[in-house]
This record gives sequence, structure tokens and C-alpha cells, in this order.
Amino acid sequence: MPGDALASTILTFAALVGVGAILRAMGLLRSEDAKPLNAIIIYAGLPAFVFRAVHGVRLGPDLWRVVAISWIVFGVVLAIAWALSHVRASDPSRRGAFMLVCAFGNTGYIGYPVTAALLGASAVPLAVFSDVFGTVFALVLVGFPLAARFGKGRSSRLNLVRELLTFPAVIALLAALVLRPVVIPTAVSSGLDLLASMVAPLIMLSVGVMLRPRAMVRGAADVALVALMRLAIAPVIALVVGGMFLEGDVLRVGALQAGMPAMMLTLVVGERFGLDTDFIASAIFVTTLLAAVTIPLVQAVAF
Repeated sequence: MPGDALASTILTFAALVGVGAILRAMGLLRSEDAKPLNAIIIYAGLPAFVFRAVHGVRLGPDLWRVVAISWIVFGVVLAIAWALSHVRASDPSRRGAFMLVCAFGNTGYIGYPVTAALLGASAVPLAVFSDVFGTVFALVLVGFPLAARFGKGRSSRLNLVRELLTFPAVIALLAALVLRPVVIPTAVSSGLDLLASMVAPLIMLSVGVMLRPRAMVRGAADVALVALMRLAIAPVIALVVGGMFLEGDVLRVGALQAGMPAMMLTLVVGERFGLDTDFIASAIFVTTLLAAVTIPLVQAVAF
């Protein structure tokens, strides 16, 4: 059943967070140990994940429509989060963290399997394009500059442009588009699949290592706002706006992807640019657990 598949995915991620937290409690890992985990994600797992997601996807008008709704939802949610962040937090690193977790959903690692479980394999390419050309592009083009603007380790404009152009996921995306007509050898494809499969487990372990229960309690009100934005307001925006020019699976995927929990990669970006990673880890954990209820509920009510 789709609900069973969703619950299984969420529980697996929660268990991995628990493993990371236990390893930290036992003294086997420290918060600083999340940095090498994040480096593996950025330079090995994520490029393979993006390449495998884009290479071989057949282009069509529906794919670009679902990308359009992804960007519209992203823009509206970011604008609301920007306004709320200036009211809720005085620390720039918290404001930047708040905006990232509100604006970016986990449209890849959770979005793909949930789309397949709820809507079938035929809808997965729509989810792929929503994720790669919507969420991933927005993260690189908007999320990076935003994190640099509010983070403690700010970069110059020149360094930021260089980082955007050399970000491994962007290079992998361009390579996948250029090599679309090329058949990838089985050995290479299997290796990429193996690398890509590491991303979600490593990120959830990193969340567990960096998760601080006291910080979660202190930031409970702001985390609740993030959950409201990500799991309720974002899919409603997708349904209202998308209903004007989308229908069928395109609309369902647009609403489904809009209602995903906070993006796991925001933790990596937050750590890279010096944002409030305690808050980011808390938001990811809480919204991921709540998504097991909100995702099927939104689909049941709306469709």
C-alpha cells in the first residue's frame, strides 16, 4: 500500500537519525565529524544522484510545467519565510537557516520513492524534473547566495560565482544533459547507483550527529512554523496556482513535491556557510516525521 511505503521510508530515515545520535552519545562521533560526511555527500554521492536522475529522461511539455509550479511555490514560500525570519529571529545565521528549511523541500530522497508509491512509476520523471530543475537549480542559484548572505562564513561575490559554477551537482547536471544520447556502460551505471544510494543515509546520519534535543526545544516555535510552511502552506499554494494551468498527474506531482519535508541538503549548505545547523537539523527531523501524516492527508483531501 502507498501509505505503508511512505511510513516505511519515513521510519527508515528516522532510524538513521537515531543511529547518528546514538553514535554521538557514545562518544564515537562528534558534531565536527559531520563535515567529512557532508564532503562525501557533496563530492561523490550528490553528483552521482543528479546524473542518474537526469540522464535518459525524455523531455516534454509536462516536465517543464511541473518545473514552473516548483519555482512559483519556491518563490512565494521564500518571500513569506523572508518576512517571518525578520520578525522571529535577530541572529542572521538563524534567519538564513529558517529561510532555507522553509523554502527547500526534500523533493529527491523522499520525493522520488513517495511519488512512485502514491502515483506509480510513470509519474517519477515528473518528480525528477521538479526536483532537479526546480529544487536543485533553486538551491544552487538562490540558496547558495542566500546562505552566503546570512552565514557567518560569508564569501565574496567572485568566490560565490566560482563556487556556483564548480559545484559538483551542477557539473553532473550539465554532463547528464550533454550525454543524454550516450548509453552508459552497465559497470559505470552500477557504480553511479551505488554512490547515489549513499546520499540519503549519510545525510540522516549527519542530522543525527548534529541534532541537539535542547536546541530543538528552544527552537520549537520556529520549527513549528517551518512545518506549517513546508507541509501545509506550500502544497496549498501548488494546488491553487497549479490548478490554473495544470491537471492530472502533473498537478498531483506538483502538489506532492511542494509538500515534502525540509530538504536534507540544507544541512550541508548550512554547515558550509556557517548557518544555524542545530536549527536546520531539528527542522529536518521534525518535518520528516510529520510528513508521514501530512503527505497522504493532502493527497486524500485534494484528490
